[in-house]
Amino acid sequence: MPRRGAQRGQATVELVALLPALLLVALVGWQLAVAAYAWTAAGGAARAGARAAEVGAPAREAALAALPGRLARGARVEEGRDGGVRVRVEVPRVVPLLPRLPAIAVEAGAGEGR
Repeated sequence: MPRRGAQRGQATVELVALLPALLLVALVGWQLAVAAYAWTAAGGAARAGARAAEVGAPAREAALAALPGRLARGARVEEGRDGGVRVRVEVPRVVPLLPRLPAIAVEAGAGEGR
């Protein structure tokens, strides 16, 4: 039967061994949250561009104005013939060492959301 004193500090050692895995899980979760934010912002920008196109205003400017500054840089806005607008944004990286996620593209058409 082992003595209790021999196991002293075992929980601390196990926690230290587990910290890198916990940190990785937290960083991946944060990256997924940033990607979800980029997708939501791109959708709002596409809808703003489609609304602008429907009333004859410049869709590209409206879509870019609806995006936050960091997402607006490098964003691409394409106008369709039917009044639809497609917005493509790059997902910012949380940690530069992690691979870049693919760009997110969202499309909204004229008359959506009614």
